[in-house]
Amino acid sequence: MNIPPTTPPAEQRGKVLTTVLFGSRWLQVPLYLGLIIAQCVYVVHFMVELEHLVMGIRTLTEEAIMLIVLGLIDVVMISNLLIMVIVGGYETFVSRLNLEGHPDEPEWLSHVNANVLKVKLATAIIGISSIHLLKSFINAPNLDEKTLLWQTVIHTAFIVSAISIAYIDRLMSHPQAAH
Repeated sequence: MNIPPTTPPAEQRGKVLTTVLFGSRWLQVPLYLGLIIAQCVYVVHFMVELEHLVMGIRTLTEEAIMLIVLGLIDVVMISNLLIMVIVGGYETFVSRLNLEGHPDEPEWLSHVNANVLKVKLATAIIGISSIHLLKSFINAPNLDEKTLLWQTVIHTAFIVSAISIAYIDRLMSHPQAAH
């Protein structure tokens, strides 16, 4: 009679723990689905603002048109940020999308990792902040100086943060040879 070898209990517990820990990444899926819903909200917002622009073509001033268009650009940039987080985050932290060879595969997705995603997000946030700051400067007569100052300081902080993240990423991906 041949008795099959048994796995020690400690090793079985280790496999179960590993399976649970690794499987926990799927808990992020509802978060990404929530971001997709948020993107749908932005699409509706975009359409409402676009209708406002088109319907007001005869009555809106050039400044008002510019502010609405900048608002539309802002929505598009936020939507792009959402796509980067949804697709890049899912690909990096949950599961591969297996899009190799797909004609619509984003170029950046082939080399995405957590560091690349952080740098891309930081630069996207700077772009969004730039549009917001430009809207504020165009609308400056209606805002107080303190608000404009703080928006500029916050925008500068975003820039410094992005440069720092990119620099740290560069240091981590190109370590100096030990001397």
